[in-house]
Amino acid sequence: MAGPAAAGRRRRRRGPVCCGSLLLPALLVSWAACQAPPVPAAEAPWDGADLSVERRFVPESCPRAVRPGDFVRYHYLGAFPDGTRFDSSYDRGSTFNVFVGKGQLIAGMDKALVGMCVNERRFVKIPPKLAYGSEGVSGVIPPNAVLHFDVLLIDLWNSEDEVQVQTYFKPEKCPRTVQVSDFVRYHYNGTFLDGTLFDSSHNRMRTYDTYVGIGWLIPGMDQGLLGMCVGEKRIITIPPFLAYGEEGDGKEIPGQASLVFDVVLLDLHNPKDGITIENQHVPESCERRSQTGDFLRYHYNGTLLDGTLFDSSYSRNHTYDTYVGKGYVIAGMDEGLLGVCTGEKRRIIIPPHLGYGEEGRGKIPGSAVLVFDIHVVDFHNPADSVSITVNYKPSNCTVLSKKGDYLKYHYNASLLDGTLLDSTHSLGKTYNIVLGSGQVVVGMDMGLQDMCVGERRTVVIPPHLGYGEDGVEGEVPGSAVLVFDIELLELVSGLPEGYMFVWNGEVSPNLFEEIDQNHDGEVLLEESCCLQLSGCGPTEQHEMPSSVLTSQREKKRAFISLENE
Repeated sequence: MAGPAAAGRRRRRRGPVCCGSLLLPALLVSWAACQAPPVPAAEAPWDGADLSVERRFVPESCPRAVRPGDFVRYHYLGAFPDGTRFDSSYDRGSTFNVFVGKGQLIAGMDKALVGMCVNERRFVKIPPKLAYGSEGVSGVIPPNAVLHFDVLLIDLWNSEDEVQVQTYFKPEKCPRTVQVSDFVRYHYNGTFLDGTLFDSSHNRMRTYDTYVGIGWLIPGMDQGLLGMCVGEKRIITIPPFLAYGEEGDGKEIPGQASLVFDVVLLDLHNPKDGITIENQHVPESCERRSQTGDFLRYHYNGTLLDGTLFDSSYSRNHTYDTYVGKGYVIAGMDEGLLGVCTGEKRRIIIPPHLGYGEEGRGKIPGSAVLVFDIHVVDFHNPADSVSITVNYKPSNCTVLSKKGDYLKYHYNASLLDGTLLDSTHSLGKTYNIVLGSGQVVVGMDMGLQDMCVGERRTVVIPPHLGYGEDGVEGEVPGSAVLVFDIELLELVSGLPEGYMFVWNGEVSPNLFEEIDQNHDGEVLLEESCCLQLSGCGPTEQHEMPSSVLTSQREKKRAFISLENE
């Protein structure tokens, strides 16, 4: 059975009809082959004047007992006082189905069934005056026969019954309940009123997925699911006229059977739903919010609506990195990531038509609502440049750093979420570079321009001007925005544009030939520095006339050539 689907969607089959004095049309039940209860070998003392009822088994729970006018389904074994069997519903493999107190039974049985509970077993002795009297039934029941019946009640209902709902667990939070036209995913165990299991979605390890209130289910289930919360557990008892009626489903469910469904709701949405955003934490300072085309790095936990975890970036110890608004992620996430701040935490609830649809993916079942708890670590735009914020500038700030200057500075390096990456303070020494010489990332070269000694500034560097998509293994994550808090401590002015060094002092008339060791008419940078000139170095510089030496750069090779004026 594929679940409590509407009867109109299933093939019908009428059960076999049996004839006999006590026999009415009956239908198959799943346990028909069970062994019939024994008939006592001898009668107990009885005057034979009236009905005798012995309650041989009474269940602990009896929420309802038979009343006149109820419809019952029961098994029985009929015998004479000497033990000779004359009839049995077990032999036919179907219960006996009948209204009580409406003259459809012999008078003694009409009285004997009143007050019975489902699963109760009674041994009934009926005198002839309450059975078939002096006439009997030709060929079956002799005249003036005392009849013994061993009766087991399977089911009872009344034509005035309605769907019964018993909620035995309800979550504390219930932001939404099932309404007509909602789509739900739920697990269930389906039993008859006597507890016999006829179907279970748990056994198939797959939820039952359906719309509610539009005729996809039997009417009783359509009613019973309304008002449920995700996570709620309830028992829905459905009379047969709101289930599969007189004919049953042609398979496991016999005609006129009451059905009991033990249901847990896992998921619900409506096709008209959009995403839902719940802000869990928004930083007090939010200078910038994400827009279409931005690149985000974020952590997330992905769960189903019932809390089942299906994925987590935390478990991989790596953020999820993606462009927003360009179709790189599911439509609901594309929308949910817009307008976030760095450091923000939010919950994004995505209906399946904006998630993975009817098919699902991997651990995500089809038609599942998804819940993402995200934490935005950083974001940037490929068009971003370096951002510089001056935190302190000395009053005397006339000498500004430029390309070629030798700088000594302290810094604290962190990610955009505040995670510390590195600090010269912890090392107890400054970081020293020649500005613009490629000793630091491009963004830092840009961020150190036009500083004066004593100035403090914050430099924010996007990844395309930092360490790019790859980052630095074990130190800087890929595609990370970097934040440097810098204090410039020392500045030594560098060489003029185009100079390798300047020479201060006496210049030999044959200086070029002395430096050009291989006599090829050019002096490479390596040759000039190998001469141990006192001017080779950023702290001691000597001036050389431009008529003698010029710095050139061709094909990334620096060399010096003799220039004639």
